[in-house]
Amino acid sequence: MRLPSRQLSDAELMAGIRAGGSERRLYENKLYEKYHYFIADGTRKHRLSDDECASVYSDTILTVFESISSDRFEGRSELKTYIYQIFSNKCVDEIRKKTTKRSSVHDAFSLDDSLMQLPDEARSVVQKLIAESDVEKLHRHLNDLGEKCRAMILSWGEGYSDDEIAQAMGYNSAAVAKTSRLRCLEKLRERFRDIL
Repeated sequence: MRLPSRQLSDAELMAGIRAGGSERRLYENKLYEKYHYFIADGTRKHRLSDDECASVYSDTILTVFESISSDRFEGRSELKTYIYQIFSNKCVDEIRKKTTKRSSVHDAFSLDDSLMQLPDEARSVVQKLIAESDVEKLHRHLNDLGEKCRAMILSWGEGYSDDEIAQAMGYNSAAVAKTSRLRCLEKLRERFRDIL
């Protein structure tokens, strides 16, 4: 199904997302694109990089999809206002996270410092075991995500652009591929969080 080329209303977008099925992704992509300009606004207002704002925006949109699907968004405000409020809050969280990371750098107990106390041979063995364990976990989690997510993340990791991934995997646009990739990365992050 192709959606009309005109700008869809918020009510139409929400109805399409709530309907589910194969059409849902089309409506999600339209909503993503409709407020994509928030990224530039965030870089200007919050002084975050384009990549940081794009990540925050994608995270915001995923939150909004969930809120719409589960009927947590009750429509007391316009959808644009709702999205912008979540986006602004997440930008502030990103700024706090960066500030906290900077201030806690000096307080942290570093595994690297501990490794430096080991003899050279033991240090290289421990580093190799840690690296092998991390790679093994990563491959296991990637396989659990399914073939499409696995292929997308591996392609991205090898340096392919979202545009190249979109063409290779049959997505409508780079924006659609990016949204899908960010969803896959979030699933991967959740799997790593679950084991910590």
